[in-house]
Amino acid sequence: MNLYRPFALWASVWLALFAGTATAQPVSTSPAYPTKPIRIIVGQTAGGVSDLIARMVAQRFTESFKQSAMVENRAGAGGGIGTEMAVKAAPDGYTLLLSSAGPIVINPGLYPRLGYDPMRDLVPIAFIATSPLVLVVHPSVPVKNVKGLVALAKAQPHRLSYGSGGNGSPPHLTAELFKSMTGVRMTHVPFKGSAPSVIALVGGQIDLSFSTVAVTLPQMKAERIRALAVTSPQRSPAVPLLPTMAEAGMPGFESQQWFALFGQAALPKDIITRLNTEVARWMQLPEVRARLSTEGAEPASLTLDQVAAFIRTDTVRWTQVIKTSGATAD
Repeated sequence: MNLYRPFALWASVWLALFAGTATAQPVSTSPAYPTKPIRIIVGQTAGGVSDLIARMVAQRFTESFKQSAMVENRAGAGGGIGTEMAVKAAPDGYTLLLSSAGPIVINPGLYPRLGYDPMRDLVPIAFIATSPLVLVVHPSVPVKNVKGLVALAKAQPHRLSYGSGGNGSPPHLTAELFKSMTGVRMTHVPFKGSAPSVIALVGGQIDLSFSTVAVTLPQMKAERIRALAVTSPQRSPAVPLLPTMAEAGMPGFESQQWFALFGQAALPKDIITRLNTEVARWMQLPEVRARLSTEGAEPASLTLDQVAAFIRTDTVRWTQVIKTSGATAD
């Protein structure tokens, strides 16, 4: 991915910060780790992609380590409640965080006061998967491609409405990125989650949405909604016939959901290495890759240095989108 290469310097600074924090808060570890159950906190409700990936990780850890691993859902504040809980846990490897992009790279620009600082308080353990959003419209919208949608929106300002999973959610900010890059004006209709927004789209209550592959794919197959493009840099194997936004006439447009495992900044390096090695091993298994594919996600293969740079880049990107759009949290 060429996204993170220009930010290698930031990566080294961030990792140095992690190292400094860990040195300031030493924690002795046993070579026998783990010797008791592992808790994986998810800042979203059960049933979402983050939750499903966390449960897959928990199952694999249980099988590999012969110690139970369990998922604990702590939703609220855009994932911030669960993230803060993980940050405040002992840095001993027995409380981990499975997070999507929102709590890590969006919340710092969205919430004036957070109970945590992702760059200071967390260290990446493994980058697990990425997933694009899909730009979908109701069949009554008379466009067949992204250029047609832009032309219609420019010809009729504020006529089109777009739904999202809530103010400040990735679908909302992706639509704001779309607006800022095209200069179109549309009306935002927030819902409590991506699934309700797609239901509203199917029902014709809104005109378009950026939503996840997992939520939109069944409706796309049933032809209840029309898909125009995916927001990832490359085409998605889940919907290979759909062009990327860049291919559809918007070079430089990119918005991806991603999922990663984190620990506290003072987490000992031997535990980070142990967990990272284990995740890398079973991420190559066909059954794991197939499970991710059912959720419209693709396995990610990044070194920890690259993860740090990627996250820093994403933070800068979404902070700017939030500032430009004036987006606020629910």
